[in-house]
Amino acid sequence: MKNTIKLLRTERGWSQATLADQLGVSRQSVNAVETGKYDPSLPLAFAIARLFERSIEEIFDDQENIAQAAE
Repeated sequence: MKNTIKLLRTERGWSQATLADQLGVSRQSVNAVETGKYDPSLPLAFAIARLFERSIEEIFDDQENIAQAAE
């Protein structure tokens, strides 16, 4: 799933470790979500959205999965 987490994080000057601490997850989890290797749980997606003061839809783009489901 594509997302803008890295952009939002770097705009604030945060490292992956800083973001991970704020979310209560590991730095490796942040990296995996940023790179699209892992889709966050719904509670984590909400926590990310709240932290960046954005809606989930503004951060995560699920168009790829939607297209696959329609096939």
